[in-house]
Parts: sequence; structure tokens; C-alpha cells
Amino acid sequence: MSYDFDLFVIGAGSGGIATARRAAQYGAKVGIAEFNDLGGTCVNRGCIPKKLMVYASLFPAQFEAAQGYGWSLAQSTLDWEKMITAVNNEVTRLTGVYQRMLDNSQVEIFRDYGQFVDSHTIALGDHKVTAEKILIAVGGKPFTPTKIPGIEYALTSDQIFHLKQQPKRFVVLGGGYIGCEFACILNGLGSEVTQIIRADQILRGFDCDLRAEIQAAMQKHGIRILNNAQDIAIAKTKTGLQITLKGENEEMIVTDAISLAATGRIPNIQNLGLENTQIEVSNGAITVNEYSQTTEAHIYAVGDCTNRINLTPVAINEGRAFADTHFGGKPRQMSYENIPTAIFTIPEAATVGLTEAEAREQYGDDVEIYRSRFRPMYYTLPNKDEKTLMKLVVHRQTDKVLGAHMVGDYAAEIIQGVAIALKMGALKADFDATVGIHPSSAEEFVTMR
Repeated sequence: MSYDFDLFVIGAGSGGIATARRAAQYGAKVGIAEFNDLGGTCVNRGCIPKKLMVYASLFPAQFEAAQGYGWSLAQSTLDWEKMITAVNNEVTRLTGVYQRMLDNSQVEIFRDYGQFVDSHTIALGDHKVTAEKILIAVGGKPFTPTKIPGIEYALTSDQIFHLKQQPKRFVVLGGGYIGCEFACILNGLGSEVTQIIRADQILRGFDCDLRAEIQAAMQKHGIRILNNAQDIAIAKTKTGLQITLKGENEEMIVTDAISLAATGRIPNIQNLGLENTQIEVSNGAITVNEYSQTTEAHIYAVGDCTNRINLTPVAINEGRAFADTHFGGKPRQMSYENIPTAIFTIPEAATVGLTEAEAREQYGDDVEIYRSRFRPMYYTLPNKDEKTLMKLVVHRQTDKVLGAHMVGDYAAEIIQGVAIALKMGALKADFDATVGIHPSSAEEFVTMR
């Protein structure tokens, strides 16, 4: 049978664009559908604008620290509108870059919502196309907990990048990394921040020491964290949004008509026409095997819509592995071992490999923990009580480093290099035999005994 395309991609986020370009480079005829901005969540509503706002939020602390080095007190105020405009201008520039990359790769772009008519046919508005292979890369979307009365008054994490004015009082619902990052950003920019979580600690799933260190630092920096909030209601009043809490912390909080719903994300697979295929969905995500193949043999899915590891570089690697295998004659699988990740809170955190709890679950008492907590040199002259935490999780019998975790300045930059060592199977003895760069925080990873 003759098809319009060798490969058709639904969704032009990071994973979809990477797959389309790689397949086209191998000579495949490729089409891609995207009804929203090119680049997906990461470029438009996630990693990029968020990190730019993180940078903006760091300057007040840097101005203060500068006095310890002899600089006079800086008198500076934030122009929120200028900052937001600059962030969104950069996002617009990047979407243009993606457009040019697809054009240069000769990938045909359809600016419509793609829906399955059958397993080989995609409807794009009034137009239909057919493809031999189809890749779903539609990403995720913010989850809004409908059981909370008044939740319709809350903003999602996507909307924070378009606020015209800075909220002076800001409430974050949720203790995941997105919620924690936005709490730190707004706190650093000068807003009064309260974070409400249902558990007793933020960042469920991360290493225990990392979670405790970040939460303590956030509270020390002025963020109010309310734990174990089980009964939440939101109401609109003349003075703003009123949030009522019951449970361990019974009280009423008023915000400046803004409450960020940062309660996680879910696969964005509604209205795709999956019912017109044999694709299986489990727990709200598209079911795939180790090759990103769905239960329809010629249809594949990558990225957040599969709800495996929801990180931009993972989606890109999954997509390129698919393209290499099916169009490049270079069969390979995506490896999910030792994938590093960062949390852009203040202080920053990064991690790779097993947490202490995961290691003990697998190896019992045959686990050795190496931990160091210290004040970096940068904070000595300003006399700031800021700490860095570094931790290695080691399998005692083999001496293999199972996990590395860090909280502190430049954690992401440092852990990226440590991740290479873990990927290569480094032993604690290899860390010990490595000469440190002095003076630096990073050297602590090779001097812990």
C-alpha cells in the first residue's frame, strides 16, 4: 500500500521534533502535526522560561552577598513586566528556531490538531494524511484536582509565564518539583509565598536527605510550608482568593487573586481518536514496550504521554532511538538507568542513580552512605548561613556507586559530570583516586571518606 508519509509525528514538542528531524536525515518522508506553539512544554511553558525566571530570582541574594566583598548596598527593584516580556521574547525566538530546523530538514508541518481516523490515517482539520509509521509525542498537561472547591480560580503552572503583574502574596498548591521551583522563584522575586502540601514533606520520590535539606532551606529563606493539608477550599472574595485549610494546619489564607495549581501533570492524550486504533491506555498513559512501540505494531509513542520518565532529554533520546532503529539501520533501545535530573529550587538540587531508600530496598544493609555538608567558600565573606549537601550511595560488596545527590549552588552542572561516571559503572575507589579541583565545591565528591 502507498502512504503519504513514511513517518507522521503527532506533536511537535522536543521529542516529536527530534524524531522527525532524525528520521528525515535518514531519507524518510516525514510530516508533523502541531496545533500549538512549536517546541512543546519545555520551550513554551516549562524548562526554558522557568529557568530564565530562576536566574531573575537569584539577583537579590547576589546583591546582598556582594556587600561582603566590599560592594556598596545595591538599590534595585524588579520590573516584572520587563522581565516577563524578555522571557517570552526568548521563547518566541526559540519557536522560530524550531520552525527553521524543521524546514531545513524538509519535514512538512501541519498546524492542525491530529486525530486518528484509523491506525494509518490522521485527520488534520478538513484534511487527511496516511503514514506507514506513526509516532505520538503529544506530551503532558497540568493536572487540576477537581475535588477542591473553587479550584477553577487557580492558575496552572503554564499560566504563570503570562501574568501581567507580580502577585505580592502567592500560594502554591502541591509539593512536587514544579510547585517547589515556582515557590522559590516567586519568593526570590519578592512575593510572600505559602506552599500547601498534602504530605509531611516536599518532593516525594527523591532522596530523603535531599528532600529534608531543600525544605529546611526554603523555610529559612522565608517560604511558609504547610504540611498534611487534607481539606482545601478556595473562594473568591473582594480582597483576593481565600483558601481555607482543615487538618493539621487549620487556617485561612488570602492571596492576591492568584493561586498556582502545581499538583502535577498528566498525559495529554484526550481527543486523539485512540478509540479508532488498537492502542492500549493504562492509568491514563499510552502503553508502550521497551522500543516505544504501542499495541499497534506500526504506531509508537515517546515522552510524557507514556508517563515513563517525564524529562525533555528522555523524550528526545526515546525519539532518536526510534528513528535510528527504523530509518537509520542502527537498532538501539533507550536506557533508563542512571538518568540525571535537577530541581531548580533555591538552593538548587540534582540527582542521579538510586536514592538511599531504593538502594536499601535492593541491597539491604549492604549499602554504605557517604555524606558531606558544608558552607561553600562563596558565603564566607558575606557570612551567610548557606549549606551544600553532597551524598554518595555505595554498594558495599562491589564498591559500585549506586547514586549521587547534591543540594547547593551549581548542583545540576556538577551532577551532569558525575552522571557520566555512574553510567560507566564507577566505583567509590575511582572517585577516591580522582584528584579534586581546589578550591571548589565539586571536589567534595572525590574527597568523601
